[in-house]
Amino acid sequence: MYCNACGTEFRGRYCHQCGRTNPGAPPPHRAPLERPRTGRKIGGVCLALANNFDLDVNLVRVLWVVFTVLGAVAFGVIAYIAAWILIPEAPTLATGTVAAGPVSTGPVARTE
Repeated sequence: MYCNACGTEFRGRYCHQCGRTNPGAPPPHRAPLERPRTGRKIGGVCLALANNFDLDVNLVRVLWVVFTVLGAVAFGVIAYIAAWILIPEAPTLATGTVAAGPVSTGPVARTE
């Protein structure tokens, strides 16, 4: 694909030469905003935000603590609790379903 503004060939959403957007490019994939069941420390709010915005979870956690300490502590705690309540939890696999991929049943007995 070629940029309409500068004529440079590029792939993706933005032209690397002039920075214009490609109107035909699909929007970037974003993970759903839901609290995962694994990998969370308290309620999974920071992990959900990190997954949604494609950021490092430790960066989100540090920024949350810094903004809570520098701002009003009560606001940061109330915002976390509100996000904990409002962001839905990730669904679980139903009982009896088989996970995708190969399943190991242990060593196979050899018969000769």
